[in-house]
Amino acid sequence: MTAKRVLLFGATGFLGRAAATVIASDPRVSAVVAAGRRPVAGFESARCDLVNDSPGALAALLAQVRPEAVVNCAGRLAGSDSELVAANTSAVARLVDAVADAAPSARLVVLGSAAEYGVTARRPVRETDPARPVSGYGVTRLAATQLVQLACARGELDGMVLRVFNPVGPGLPAENLAGRAVREICDALERGEARIRMGPLGSCRDFVDVRDVASAIAAAVFAPRPSGVVCNVGSGSAAAARVLVRLLADAAGFTGTIEESDPPSARSPGVDWIAADISHTAAALGWAPRHSLAESAEHTWAGATVTTA
Repeated sequence: MTAKRVLLFGATGFLGRAAATVIASDPRVSAVVAAGRRPVAGFESARCDLVNDSPGALAALLAQVRPEAVVNCAGRLAGSDSELVAANTSAVARLVDAVADAAPSARLVVLGSAAEYGVTARRPVRETDPARPVSGYGVTRLAATQLVQLACARGELDGMVLRVFNPVGPGLPAENLAGRAVREICDALERGEARIRMGPLGSCRDFVDVRDVASAIAAAVFAPRPSGVVCNVGSGSAAAARVLVRLLADAAGFTGTIEESDPPSARSPGVDWIAADISHTAAALGWAPRHSLAESAEHTWAGATVTTA
């Protein structure tokens, strides 16, 4: 198999950093070109603003880089509806247009979200189940997924959407539950406090290690074209949020109280249980998660920075 040049958007983000490392280490990859607003150390870089650049500018970038695969790990977790649309939907629309125009034979891999499903029954959700998002974030991710599906159905590109569930790992943004917990634990340890405050932690989520997400992204670059464009990327099981927060506290050596007194997150209102059915992904990508939730918590805390007196 000829080694591939991979054009990666979002290499400075939480998922993008992990994906860049795993993809670059694959012997089937000749180069990873990191496209973004600033250079990325250790990688060939290309100047690009995915949110604001025109499809023509993106097409020119593709013509210059000549990638065999394009991966989009960029996006936004929080913000106004217009900000979410710009980062999660319009940016993907521009990228779909540009790849279809300038690199139609390249594999396009786009990251979606479990938030696209909305409220589900208490069983692992399949890619063919209805998607009824209950937040602006989920709506913008689903719209991007549907744009990729339409372009693939029209034969305009070879695309895949990895519907990522709840990733856990070092460098999580504060908008993420685990990222918020890490920040609260760090602050408590620095101040010598014996409690942290979180929102309600009774909901159950499918937490997946960022290293497993990165390996799924790398697998998607090389996998044969699947029968379905969308592939779930999760652990395959649900765990209560308070279990993850307690595991993070244990990894940090924090023995204080975890209070659930803050307001709930607005990203997935009403979703009290969700897990991924990953059987299609296993068949399509030859992929399976390798890391337990306890391992993910330890790995996440190992990457945290805390200063004690």
